[in-house]
Amino acid sequence: MSSRIHGTAVMVALLLSGCSQTESGNDAPPGNSPNGYLVDGQATDINLWPKMGSPLQQDDALEQQVENLLATMTLEQKVAQMIQPEIRDITPEEMREYGFGSYLNGGGSFPDGNKHATAQDWIDLAEAMYQASIDDSLDGIAIPTMWGTDAVHGHNNVIGATLFPHNIGLGAARNPDLIRDIAAVTAREVMVTGIDWVFAPTVAVAMDERWGRTYESYSEDPALVRDYSAAIVEGLQGAVDDDFLSDQRVIATVKHFVGDGGTEGGDDQGDSLVSEQELIEVHGQGYVGGLGAGAQTVMASFNSWHGKKNHGNAYLMTDVLKARMGFDGLVVGDWNGHGQVAGCSNESCPQAVNAGLDIYMVPTDAWKPLYHNTIAQVQSGEIAQERIDDAVRRILRVKFRAGLFDKPSPAQRPLSGKTELIGSAEHRAVARQAVRESLVLIKNNDDLLPLDGSQKVLVAGDGADNIGKQSGGWTITWQGTGNQNSDFPGGTSIYQGIAEAVAAAGGETQLSVQGEWQGDDRPDVALVVFGEEPYAEGNGDVANLEYQRGQKRDLALLKRLQAEGIPVISVFLTGRPLWVNPELNASDAFVVAWLPGSEGAGVADVLVRDPQGQVRHDFTGTLPFSWPNAVDDNVAMRQQADNAPLLPVGFGLKAGQASTLANNLSEDNGQDPSQLASLVLFEQSAKSPWQMALGQWGENGPSTAPIRSSQQSNAAVTISTQDRDVQEDTRLLAFTGEGTGWAMLGTNFAEDLRAHIEAGSALTVELHAAAPLTGPVQLGMVCESGAECWAQVEIQPAIDALSQQWGTVSVDLACFAQQGIDFGNVTSPFLLASGTEQQVSFGKVALVPQQAQSADVRCETP
Repeated sequence: MSSRIHGTAVMVALLLSGCSQTESGNDAPPGNSPNGYLVDGQATDINLWPKMGSPLQQDDALEQQVENLLATMTLEQKVAQMIQPEIRDITPEEMREYGFGSYLNGGGSFPDGNKHATAQDWIDLAEAMYQASIDDSLDGIAIPTMWGTDAVHGHNNVIGATLFPHNIGLGAARNPDLIRDIAAVTAREVMVTGIDWVFAPTVAVAMDERWGRTYESYSEDPALVRDYSAAIVEGLQGAVDDDFLSDQRVIATVKHFVGDGGTEGGDDQGDSLVSEQELIEVHGQGYVGGLGAGAQTVMASFNSWHGKKNHGNAYLMTDVLKARMGFDGLVVGDWNGHGQVAGCSNESCPQAVNAGLDIYMVPTDAWKPLYHNTIAQVQSGEIAQERIDDAVRRILRVKFRAGLFDKPSPAQRPLSGKTELIGSAEHRAVARQAVRESLVLIKNNDDLLPLDGSQKVLVAGDGADNIGKQSGGWTITWQGTGNQNSDFPGGTSIYQGIAEAVAAAGGETQLSVQGEWQGDDRPDVALVVFGEEPYAEGNGDVANLEYQRGQKRDLALLKRLQAEGIPVISVFLTGRPLWVNPELNASDAFVVAWLPGSEGAGVADVLVRDPQGQVRHDFTGTLPFSWPNAVDDNVAMRQQADNAPLLPVGFGLKAGQASTLANNLSEDNGQDPSQLASLVLFEQSAKSPWQMALGQWGENGPSTAPIRSSQQSNAAVTISTQDRDVQEDTRLLAFTGEGTGWAMLGTNFAEDLRAHIEAGSALTVELHAAAPLTGPVQLGMVCESGAECWAQVEIQPAIDALSQQWGTVSVDLACFAQQGIDFGNVTSPFLLASGTEQQVSFGKVALVPQQAQSADVRCETP
């Protein structure tokens, strides 16, 4: 079979389910501290920060243990304590040889690379790493390692775990006691798998909701963030005067220090230009709460503050955090964050250690050169021995406080292996309560909610029966994509909860994503569940707050139901406030459900009355962020600005309260329809509604499978994530030559892209081949029609012209139109294929208007 792709067959086979960045630096004269610098022309003022100290009483015996052990350690052993690799990049044998102080699993990383790894698999890896770390046969010293994980809304990397609403939903609940319980449940489920350390809570105060991490922020109210930070640290670690770091608790991490929620334009990992006063009064309050509760670790942030990357900011990490605020625990970096400091790379960064970083998080094979370079930098005097000793002293202090030298090995700890705790009924009850308390009712015409369950209820929308979508990012995989309901044993979708509640009340429920009722009688009411697709970190950054700009699929469904005279209840799944005026107008009732997690049935507890017609649980959630009144109304605390929000912080109706929103809100998005924007199809991850799939041409024709892990293979091609500029922002395709293989972006429902043909758009793809190509590479498209509908363009010469460097290859869309692509019905706008043994990487994929005439591959319009 040649490498030519037969597009219609591919379409039919598409079965989809639900180095471093640099800083500008800052060479301005120092302020009142040796590590200070100018901010807005003013010297930094450390007196603006609260003077604090550790809430733990001085333990002289523990400190002596630290000093005694430190005195026996070689430089190599000390540096190894400061290196934190990732489970994909090290083995127990390397742990035995080097004795790393800690290690982590990133989002979407699992023992043996198996997404469905069992709890026992996690325990086995924890036990193997622990035993290797205390094996003194090679280095003569036994210091237990510790495993850190991003359990940010439950133990979210583990199949079957209890998943709680993301932070923004918990902020709507305004219940610190509940937050403490949630953290305690998370700690128990984490400990079942033998893990010691949780990278939570995130205490960012999101000030621009275009930021892709807005859902990791509890609220725009710093006081609520402060209180929640203290509560979750106590839930994870235990109270300092009670069971602090007992065998029922894990180590907590307050993150990301500091100002990550205040970057300009909501740019993830960007620059925060706020004043120092605002830095502490808004963005620093989570640390006041978390450190006051005894948090033992702090994670440095990717962002800069006035041009200086935080991973290299001695004023913030050393003067402010450690000296002024009295933090005596350890500071860990974020994912290769040290490599973004000016003059640094992932493999070498003395600047970060000198600034106060205690542990490098180095989740690639860069850990080995980083280890050797750091040793050499100490030997040369570039890093002071005293700074190394201070870092290791802090690491050992945390380990002694956590009892790691005295506790049994991971497999022998009290909760280890008690798999009945993972997703237990007791734990799920806490999550279900959190779902109930997080729901915010913002419109309720004619007291439509709570529903009379004895009615005929149509449940529609692509979020209705989709636990992955309702759970959002940081769910099994890093981005939360590639999951299906079977990946959530014990969990419930929103539809499942509605169906059960309605059936109990004697009513009838039908599920139809497209909103089509089967039968003679029309439904009494339609409940439509829709919203954002899962994303994490920078993948979620958006240009403005308009929901589904240019692709109003959900609005069309709401309007059709409304036009049929069916009352419409909207349940909105979102990680941030969005401009949804058109959707609000098309809804009789509107509930913001945020990202509720695995216990979707909790939604029905509030939305549907009991069989006697009584309210089971009233709405208690209130907005943790003000709601936007325009697409560019993206700055939090809008009540302080001239343009008032549509709804303020704290708004939330209860059952029986009259709606305050008009039914004819302005639907003018303020955008010039003649100015077609670029349509990004892939940037770090596939953009909704597109999903990534891997295909091959076999003996029985084409077959494809959704991509559900960081590395996936078939006989013809392997796809794996790569770190180019930031974590997992590109994909490497390794073609085997065993038939034709491809990666593609597809959707189950055809999209109308005709505007891009009219705008003279080009398909642009960032590409890279590390070695000269040895055979053809095709860029293709697939559409839906009654006849074979596919097209491909040969791009090997264009890739070769990049000379083994990253670059952009563009193809005039007319080239695909000439071959019969119906741009009104596109099911796959991007397909990269080859039948030759070779490797090609790709990054951002987009349709860019007005680029056809300058494209690398041009064609005449048919």
